[in-house]
Amino acid sequence: MSKIYPYIQLMRLHRPIGTFLLLWPTLWALWLAGKGQPNPTIVVIFILGTMVMRAAGCVINDYADRNLDPHVARTKNRPLARGMLTSRQAMVLFALLICSALVLVLQLNPLTILLSIVAALLAILYPFTKRFTHWPQCILGLAFSMGIPMSYAALTNSIAVEAWILLAANFLWIVAYDTQYAMVDRDDDLLIGIKSTAILFGRFDNLAVGMLHTATVSILTVVGWMNGLTWHFYLGLALAAGLAIYQQYLCKDRVRENCLRAFLNNNWIGAVVFFGIVLGLDQSNILSQ
Repeated sequence: MSKIYPYIQLMRLHRPIGTFLLLWPTLWALWLAGKGQPNPTIVVIFILGTMVMRAAGCVINDYADRNLDPHVARTKNRPLARGMLTSRQAMVLFALLICSALVLVLQLNPLTILLSIVAALLAILYPFTKRFTHWPQCILGLAFSMGIPMSYAALTNSIAVEAWILLAANFLWIVAYDTQYAMVDRDDDLLIGIKSTAILFGRFDNLAVGMLHTATVSILTVVGWMNGLTWHFYLGLALAAGLAIYQQYLCKDRVRENCLRAFLNNNWIGAVVFFGIVLGLDQSNILSQ
């Protein structure tokens, strides 16, 4: 077990929050594109694909940051930072994960496969961008949102306008919560020259996050209207807005531990929106029969 655990840590299997944050929007899209009854096989493929690609993203991220992580309090104990694994071992694992993702996506149609290539390239690009721009969260936002057009493509062999609107909402939400995540590391990042939206926004960080959350909820309201969702969805959206307000409270003093708690709390936002979609679609289908 002692030999396997560093690989588990490298893939963040012991910390599934990233998988959930990547999975919830994909499930939103699968249920909306499938009108509440998505193909079960495709759902399983996307769930497995999300798990594999999140793990691959963590591996390439730690490989890119292997010389930086030892200088950051939150990341100094990662396997590559501590020398528990070599760069070669990490890249072999990354290649195996990418091959596994390829096997899964090859079960889907050509449009979805094409979009998966874009998603993989964005995931690889993201960890390197923090050296050159204060907007790496935007690259992550695009990478983490690709499951949305892929879901529509897999189920309908096309990408509806609503998919791009949903992607916009998710993109803004990701920039918001990854800014909170970057607030945890801001002091260390300033010392080693890493860039982020948390550094860019400075003392206006919480205001920016609040504006991003407001825009996210507003756009999701439009998505609900376009899909004829019932009040159950809007109740879920109201709960999500309440959680966003709670996150503002957690981050008000910019204490590292509380900013991390705010970031982790976003799992519940993804969950309540998803269950709102499921119930909103179910009731809408019942009313239309």
